Amino acid sequence: MAVYTTVTFEQAAPFLADLGLGVLQDIQPCKGGIENTNYFVDTDKDGTSNSYVLTLFERLTHAQLPFYLELMRHLAKAGIAVPMPEANVDGKILHELCGKPACVVNKLTGRNDGAVTADRCEQVGAMLARMHLAGRDYPLSQPNLRGLAWWNETIPIVLPHLSPKQAKLIQSELAYQNHIAASSAYAALPKGAIHADLFRDNVMFDAANGTDGHDKLTGFFDFYFAGIDTWLFDLCVCLNDWCIDHATGKPDDALQAAFTKGYESIRPLSQAERGLEAAMLRAAALRFWVSRLWDFYLPREAALLTPHDPAHFERVLMHRLP
Repeated sequence: MAVYTTVTFEQAAPFLADLGLGVLQDIQPCKGGIENTNYFVDTDKDGTSNSYVLTLFERLTHAQLPFYLELMRHLAKAGIAVPMPEANVDGKILHELCGKPACVVNKLTGRNDGAVTADRCEQVGAMLARMHLAGRDYPLSQPNLRGLAWWNETIPIVLPHLSPKQAKLIQSELAYQNHIAASSAYAALPKGAIHADLFRDNVMFDAANGTDGHDKLTGFFDFYFAGIDTWLFDLCVCLNDWCIDHATGKPDDALQAAFTKGYESIRPLSQAERGLEAAMLRAAALRFWVSRLWDFYLPREAALLTPHDPAHFERVLMHRLP
């Protein structure tokens, strides 16, 4: 959990009232995330209780943020279950609080317990494909800011913290990914807006409204790593979190088959995608190994901060190698 900017009740109350969201009843820091400052807020509007998530952006700039917020609004209007940013009287969804860019979105229903089943994987896979298709006409463009260019910049910075064996592995994999990215096969991959961080902790399920004993998927959240990239990369990010044994990083073939089945029930993979799936699984593992190394060895100051273990995605990458 991370809180970089403390927001008091007295600061949040008029901010929320100005957005027409009612009278603030409670504000609590969120137990999750390491990039932004997040609070759960409850309000009362005309006797009705409402729950929201208040986010203050610590790294993303005013210029970058419209891409993420407008993407959520675009997807929500297209019927994808994602948080809808709250607008002010002028229709603007990017605000400012405590000197930081800020937004407020509705809190999704259900719960986030991190549990994984084949049925959950299939549901998430199908919704991911629907999200990709719904984003085809999204007009804004911004690269995946944690993509290949960032890996090339960041790996030399974290190298001094690695053992010789780890350094050899990470440099070798980076060279391989640069080679793949320069290929004509990679250029043929379909692209569009991607979530880029759809781990199990960014998905909500509701057991009460499920059918046949299965929980119902109620939505995706935390779109603040989104960008324009290959849809296959987005799928592989999911497969590396939803469809592995977390203790060892070893792939779970049954869960991966369920996730892919759900995805392809909406959007079948192209031949080019099938040919590069193994490479993109490696790319997705590298991306999160690098970012966790960055967060672990070069942390920012925060009131509450628990960086993730970088060794986890080192193990995932090792299992994805031929």
